[in-house]
Amino acid sequence: MIDTHATAPPREPLARQLARRKPIEQMVAGAGTDGTANSGKLKRSLGVWQLTMISVGATLGTGIFVVLGSSVPMAGPAVWISFLIAGVAALLSAVSYAEMAGAVPVSGSSYSYTYATMGEGLAWVCGWCLVLEYGVSVAAVAVGSAEYVNETLNIFGLSLPAALSAPPGGADGSMINLPAVVLVLLAMVLLIRGVSEAAWVNTIMVVIKIGVLLLFIGIAFSAFQASHYETLLPMGAAGMSAAASRLFFSYIGFDAASTAGEEAKNPQRDLPRAIIASMAIVTGIYILVAIAAVGARQWDWFDGTEAALLIILQELTGAKWISLIFAIGAVVAIASVVLTVLYGQTRILMTMARDGMVPRVLGRVSQRTGTPAAGTLICGSVIAVIAGLIPLGQLADATSIGTLFAFMLVNLSVIYLRRARPDMERTFRVPLFPYVPLLGAGMCVYLMVNLGLSTWWVFLAWMAVGALVYLGYGRRHSVASLAARRETVDSDDARPAN
Repeated sequence: MIDTHATAPPREPLARQLARRKPIEQMVAGAGTDGTANSGKLKRSLGVWQLTMISVGATLGTGIFVVLGSSVPMAGPAVWISFLIAGVAALLSAVSYAEMAGAVPVSGSSYSYTYATMGEGLAWVCGWCLVLEYGVSVAAVAVGSAEYVNETLNIFGLSLPAALSAPPGGADGSMINLPAVVLVLLAMVLLIRGVSEAAWVNTIMVVIKIGVLLLFIGIAFSAFQASHYETLLPMGAAGMSAAASRLFFSYIGFDAASTAGEEAKNPQRDLPRAIIASMAIVTGIYILVAIAAVGARQWDWFDGTEAALLIILQELTGAKWISLIFAIGAVVAIASVVLTVLYGQTRILMTMARDGMVPRVLGRVSQRTGTPAAGTLICGSVIAVIAGLIPLGQLADATSIGTLFAFMLVNLSVIYLRRARPDMERTFRVPLFPYVPLLGAGMCVYLMVNLGLSTWWVFLAWMAVGALVYLGYGRRHSVASLAARRETVDSDDARPAN
């Protein structure tokens, strides 16, 4: 056992510590322990079905309910091709995640993969990006719940008071986004109780939101007109490509299953299957929704149309119950994303805590529930406050850079590990190596470069804060670095004196 409270040996040079890699065998053998008394093991209770639903739940969110209104005017009837292009771009990174999840079957997702291949410095940057991505994503998605809760209540002639529908600062006297707070706290309680229960609740929610979208597809296809596709590219190939870049972010979330490495029954077999299966499900649904929507309405009808799917159903059926079903479906979609992304956030922080990168309390596993209860309570409470009281504004856009940076590192990790350990057992191998991971990394860089300047400033500010946190805490408490330094001291003590 590593006694991190004992007098530590001299600190190693910063450059050497930043480059220090954590052996994969040590990661796998030590899953559930950080060498200190506060460690514990998570319960292996998730099969391939639950893992797939976690990724689908985190990916298939509210975006598809509103994304067509802004994407169809850019691409025209070819918007379904834009979805396909974006899906292929996301798949380039997804297959890299699948290979790394099978080769490094531990919690921590891209943070752990980067630690094993590129060293502590880039692993910290990746983990810090994920803290931003997951935390702000949960808050940003939860904030949208007030609108859909109001839509549901409006059907019964009710509505939430303005003071309880948005963070402070609005002209309507808003004070708190109460639905967002309640949603995050409910997800937090469910995750504390146990991952198995949370996974089944998420599965039910995913089935509901897929059912709502299939309902739309069925009704929209009943009014399908092939003439709407006579001019496939009215805005040219450039418009189709621009729409694909925007739609790429509708696929973010497929990596959620990779945070469940320690809770999967058979992680080396099931994690790659879950990641690829979730991408196939989400891409298929997106394309079918796009084809059905444009088949039911001319592409220029979507320009400036909000909640296009809901309006199409109302116009085609004339039934008010459609509004109720879609409003409830949107709330369920939000709840599913909040639950699965909060789950991923807590597991990444747990892994970082075990490595000494963040306070150890975030890595403690409850003996009663088999979950990182303390970390989930802290993380959920902070996010609930952010969602309820702080207008996120463009901070949410910075999650895009953090996500793309993490994707890029995973693609590069595959290349490194293939070169460094070609004989290592892999349950899934990226096809067409090294072209696929190189294309995946290149696509991430391209999308990052095309993000707005204000988003970059927010991201750089977050990285500056992260550097201070690492230098002030992570560098001093790094378990891997401390173990290496102790081994050096022990070997020096054992060396015969001249």
